[in-house]
Amino acid sequence: MHGRERLGILRVRDDVLAPHLMCRPDEIRDPSEPAPPEVTEPETEPGQALDLMAELNASVQKARATRGKGEAEVHETPKPKKKAAKQAARRPRSA
Repeated sequence: MHGRERLGILRVRDDVLAPHLMCRPDEIRDPSEPAPPEVTEPETEPGQALDLMAELNASVQKARATRGKGEAEVHETPKPKKKAAKQAARRPRSA
């Protein structure tokens, strides 16, 4: 939806304004066309997600162990030095 103008209306539902997205005719599929085929999820997908989560948790634990125990230290940043005040440019002397 980035870079596209969208047509919409606001509807009042109970005490809430709800946006309703309007579709242009070329964005709506003709119901007489065949529907896309059903997609079945592979059995390995949930296991792969769990493996990824386990790897991420192990990575976080390893990072915490290398950092050391306890919370990280926060140091104060030095205050910036004051800059010299700017002076107005001088006009050249006319001869």
